[in-house]
Amino acid sequence: MNILIDIRLLGRGGLTGVEEYTRQIVTHLLNSDSQNHYQLFYNSWRHKPLSELWLKKNTVSVIDWKIPNRLLDMSMRFWNGPKIDKLTGADLVFSPHFNILATADKPRLITIHDLSFLHHPYFFSMRERLWQWSQNFAAQVRTASRVITDSEFTQSDINRRLGIPKERILVIYPGVDPALKKLDLEDPELANFKKLRGLNFPFLLYLGTLEPRKNIPAIIKAFSLLKTQKRFYDLELVIAGRPGWLYKDILKTAASSPVKNDIIFWGPVKNEDKIFLYNLAEVFVYPSFFEGFGFPPLEAQKCGCPAVVADRTSLPEIMNESALMINPWRVDDLTEVLETLLTQSKLRGELVRKGLKNAERFNWQTTAKEILKLFHHV
Repeated sequence: MNILIDIRLLGRGGLTGVEEYTRQIVTHLLNSDSQNHYQLFYNSWRHKPLSELWLKKNTVSVIDWKIPNRLLDMSMRFWNGPKIDKLTGADLVFSPHFNILATADKPRLITIHDLSFLHHPYFFSMRERLWQWSQNFAAQVRTASRVITDSEFTQSDINRRLGIPKERILVIYPGVDPALKKLDLEDPELANFKKLRGLNFPFLLYLGTLEPRKNIPAIIKAFSLLKTQKRFYDLELVIAGRPGWLYKDILKTAASSPVKNDIIFWGPVKNEDKIFLYNLAEVFVYPSFFEGFGFPPLEAQKCGCPAVVADRTSLPEIMNESALMINPWRVDDLTEVLETLLTQSKLRGELVRKGLKNAERFNWQTTAKEILKLFHHV
């Protein structure tokens, strides 16, 4: 079978959840399947180099027409241009996101990670909203042979909002980066990272895109309240991740805090550095308003860091009672829960154990096997 996978969004070299999902899915499909041929659709005017480990496989070929993707998308949407399966000879098309990639006759599978843009359009810039509209997502979902989604929450959401029968929506949980693990505090690499980065203090950690949906101002406000207590004099807050839309509002909130000197904006985090930040943090804080899955809390758990998350959308399902949950709209609740977790070692130890066990439920090899099974079914 000739399987085409749309990996165009990897061209930016970003580290968002959807990009991580695409990288891991491709890696594990290629590692576990030697029977089918994979065409990686990497068309773009310019993009980052692909993994040499992918390119060395004899089951892989890359399609790069170097056509601007906006032009390609418009031809497929508005000008009734030729369909991708006709052009490439693909037997099946897999889109790990909802970029337009229309097929004529062959099956197409599409992964919908969440419908946050329908529930909270104000969390997105006008440019992002125009892009979402241009993708004609509702028609894509309705015409797909099957829809894959990351959680039962999103499955129900697609069913309610778009009227797609649940039997056409398959929940396949993503995995967690296998490179992440709990390290011994005496681990030389961990100790070296701690020394080089000057992390000689206890800290709370947020890791993710800096954007309104993630509710980072609530973390800053809760941290500021904690710091009014003398026992948290040495505590600091590390906010790590790339700047997103309206990130300057987050900077303003931090600048107005009476403890602004104890707030560190780390910037984008290299994949190889995540393990050290998670292992060194006292608590991982993630009061996001809307998540279709939520990689960062699971990554933190895999490294033995207890997590505090919002009690909304998919997070209760994914955390499975292994994290403390709060109303994301109530800063006082977040402050209280953080205070409890920072001062009760028994509770902390219990959450570390539960978190490590919870993270074991999510394995990329299992994810790839389920998707491959679906490929053959359709």
